[in-house]
Amino acid sequence: MVTRLRPKETTMHDHRRLGRELELFDTDPLMGAGLPYWLPDGAVVRHTLEEYVRDAERRAGYRHVYSPVLGKRELYEISGHWDHYRDDMYPPMRLGAEEVVLRPSLCPHHALVYRSRSRSYRELPLRIAELGAMYRAERSGVLGGLTRVRAIHLNDAHIFCTLEQAADEARGALEMIARAYADLGVRAARYRLSLPGAGGKYVDDPELWRRAGALLREVLAGAGLDHEEAAGEAAFYGPKIDVQVVDAAGREATLSTVQIDFHQPARFDLHYTGADGAKHRPVMVHRSIIGSVERAVAHLVEEHGGALPAWLAPVQLVVLPVAEAQEECARAVVREACARGLRAEAAGLEHGSLGARIRAARLVPYLAVIGEREADSGLAAVRLRDGRRPGPLSVADLLGRIGARVEARGTMLWE
Repeated sequence: MVTRLRPKETTMHDHRRLGRELELFDTDPLMGAGLPYWLPDGAVVRHTLEEYVRDAERRAGYRHVYSPVLGKRELYEISGHWDHYRDDMYPPMRLGAEEVVLRPSLCPHHALVYRSRSRSYRELPLRIAELGAMYRAERSGVLGGLTRVRAIHLNDAHIFCTLEQAADEARGALEMIARAYADLGVRAARYRLSLPGAGGKYVDDPELWRRAGALLREVLAGAGLDHEEAAGEAAFYGPKIDVQVVDAAGREATLSTVQIDFHQPARFDLHYTGADGAKHRPVMVHRSIIGSVERAVAHLVEEHGGALPAWLAPVQLVVLPVAEAQEECARAVVREACARGLRAEAAGLEHGSLGARIRAARLVPYLAVIGEREADSGLAAVRLRDGRRPGPLSVADLLGRIGARVEARGTMLWE
């Protein structure tokens, strides 16, 4: 069940307002509409989220690649993007005798990575991942904050596998999505099986759609997930499972996807050598755990009202000296915290009274107040963002506890 926010709460949780108030991102007319830039604290959140995804993928057996943001027009003619997706692409740029295009998707590039050499069935499934940029020519009227942008950084991956492996790979992707949502404190509103609709934007191959749709229904049933089917929401090359989320204003959007693709392996003439020594066509499973970094951060900011999980927060610990005499002690605590890999800052008396500094740091997960007694005893009076006060702790104990919670991920602040 999705909790709908009241109008005042909706405004308070708007990621555009919070993003500027917390100095996460901004825009400038000279850069252009739909092209936000990340400020230092926003860059910390983005970097931490990207590393989290890369680590989860490494643990799940993915191999990471880099591919260029440009491709020849011919590449997208082969993939089908030029015929079916051209209205959302930027126009070609002429370089000598060639036309190149800003890529609207990473999948054609990964198909070329796969076919860079011959493949054996023993190598499958081959899981290729990249957190890469792609570009969509979004209309000015639909642009907004981080949710609709023209330069997108997508957590994308493509699994090349046998037909027999495809359902298990898609199911494994759904499990990765569920784990990421738990760590991020995100709730799925519903699961949608997106199918083709009327019109010519879809590949004209009824058997392709039937086989891919049947596989995804099998995956959803095997995972025990209720779902709704929606015509007209599929990718042009195949059906997909969309994980839907709802923002503070009650608007629904797709955050994560799992797709089955028989089309592009055929278009790029991909194959592997089977145990029988013959050539066979692989299945291509597309999957994105958190979708685009931009939309993921927007949703996280709104979901948590700016109070991000401790492991993701741009500043995890603020140390507050009560008086000038404790300022060097506070700076020493910050140095030790940073040496342990935590993101910590001191908020000295130049930032106002102790009460004002505590209010200013209301979204920071952990506060450590150091007065005369704490400084003399090597302690810190601990306050949690949620109002709890675990009491005075040794600095080493406090930093150890925070480090353990950060390493564990999730949304829990304290044991």
